[in-house]
Amino acid sequence: MAEKLSAEEVSKDKFFAQLSTISAEMIEEHGKDFATGALIMAAQWIAQGRMGADAPTEH
Repeated sequence: MAEKLSAEEVSKDKFFAQLSTISAEMIEEHGKDFATGALIMAAQWIAQGRMGADAPTEH
C-alpha cells in the first residue's frame, strides 16, 4: 500500500509539474540549449539570492 503524500510533497510535485511544462514550452519555441541555459541561470540567481521577494528586480 502506498503512503499518502504530505502537504509539502504535494506542493513540491506541483512545482515539478510546472517546471516540466515551462521547460517543454521553452524547448519547443527556442530549443534545448536555450531551455538548459535559462534553467541554469535561474538556479544561479536563486543560489546568489537574486530571486525571491526581497531580490532586486533586475537580473
